[in-house]
Amino acid sequence: MSDADGAIRLTIHLDGAVLWHHRPAYVELVHRAHYEGLAGASVFHGFTGFGAQRRIYRERPAHLAARGPCAVVLVDEEERLRCFLLSVQDVLEHAEAVAVLDRVRIHRSGARAVG
Repeated sequence: MSDADGAIRLTIHLDGAVLWHHRPAYVELVHRAHYEGLAGASVFHGFTGFGAQRRIYRERPAHLAARGPCAVVLVDEEERLRCFLLSVQDVLEHAEAVAVLDRVRIHRSGARAVG
């Protein structure tokens, strides 16, 4: 993906405690993104948050990996992320996740990407 391409950010919000075939759903999403060759994926765990069920999560940092709100963030070309969204519907429906697509500008500082 070059700087001139129209970049899109896909943010998937879900409960970090949701499992997909005995592992966290967010881990499954990252593995599928890697398998599909997307530019990258990051998972961010929150300290406090709430979702569709209106339950407020308040966790200590040591427990963040086990439960609480998290977001999987991916940035790539729009077509690739839309295809990815379709391919992970099984996980998203199981996790009652919310996916948000928004346009972003890529700003690189420091080292250049290799490839």
